[in-house]
Amino acid sequence: MTEENAQQEIATSVTQASVSESTAQDTLPAQGAPAPMEAAAHREKTTLSEYMESLLVTVILALFGTSFIVQAFKIPSPSMEKTLLVGDHLLVNKFVFGGRGDAWYERLLPYRPIQRGDIIVFKYPYDDHQHFVKRVIGLPGDHLKMVDQEVYINGKRLSEPYVVHEPNPATGYDVLNYQFPPVGNQFLGSPARPEWMADMHNYIQGDEIVIPQDKYFAMGDNRDRSSDSRYWGFVDRDAIMGRPFLIYWSVEATSDDYAQATFLQRLGSVLDTLRHLPARTRWNRMLHTVH
Repeated sequence: MTEENAQQEIATSVTQASVSESTAQDTLPAQGAPAPMEAAAHREKTTLSEYMESLLVTVILALFGTSFIVQAFKIPSPSMEKTLLVGDHLLVNKFVFGGRGDAWYERLLPYRPIQRGDIIVFKYPYDDHQHFVKRVIGLPGDHLKMVDQEVYINGKRLSEPYVVHEPNPATGYDVLNYQFPPVGNQFLGSPARPEWMADMHNYIQGDEIVIPQDKYFAMGDNRDRSSDSRYWGFVDRDAIMGRPFLIYWSVEATSDDYAQATFLQRLGSVLDTLRHLPARTRWNRMLHTVH
């Protein structure tokens, strides 16, 4: 073999080795870069954690909103007709009455005091503390009486264009629909709470009842069919949860539909409503404001 042929074979071997090394480098992943399967697993893990984080934030915001800002309620009885009907579903502003006026920062927030004529949602003072919806008639310090179905506040007749009278034949005559506070034993035959009957005389001056501090006198607009302050006493300020401001949905219903005793009865009522939803929805009451 000549020297020239030996040099050519050496050059050819070096070139082939370089090409093999380059090919091997191209086929191997770069040092420090994740393999395709590892990258996919990492992306899947990141997506799951983002979903869980978003869900947690949503739940926290929902709990905060229903605790402090707005909450949904429904009307199960005719005590506020014709203002609110059985089957009306309301959004309640729980923030509006939040302040007491004793902190400087409350002047910067959209709080306002409870006013006469406000419709309020509050906790019933007895039993299982169910929620009631009534209208504020008497404020702390007011002298209130009712004569012949007319309400007088501090000696002046109160104009109440929202009031309706629909006597209930099932209950018969009830003196508290006509005169309040009652005189003597006129409570007899009335469905008033015994606790209130025993306590009321502490607040009566002459023929009027005086509303104490931090208490309110609330009544239903449908006076003949309303269980209200005439029958169980004052509404405590701390029991007031908020003010309804919007009817977001309304469905044809009766009080019996909301008085189902068992879970299966309630479930059956819900399914029946869903089956006839378009026909039973009161479309003309949707998104109406509450006054």
